Amino acid sequence: MKKVLTIATVFAFGVLASARAADVKENWEKQCAKCHGPDGKADTKMGKKLEVRDLTDPKIQAAFTDAQATTAIKDGVKVEDKSKMPGYADKLNDEEIKALVAYVRSLKKG
Repeated sequence: MKKVLTIATVFAFGVLASARAADVKENWEKQCAKCHGPDGKADTKMGKKLEVRDLTDPKIQAAFTDAQATTAIKDGVKVEDKSKMPGYADKLNDEEIKALVAYVRSLKKG
């Protein structure tokens, strides 16, 4: 019986982990990919127009902390009082934002 319970528990965690991974990918596609691109390279019409940085570049990744990325996702990004990125605090909860920050970090090359 213990063995069955252990297997069921491991299976449940695996399902939750894959659901969570799907959620971050879905959130990226819905909220971020229009500008940042599906791969984070910002090679999109909107990304080029807004001069969005290539999130796969290790130098770009080193230029901001996780806390700064979290703030940018929550509150948006303004440059000279112009909005370059909207905030998503009303669309994403703290856990989803944290997952997006981790996803952004996973885009880094090498």
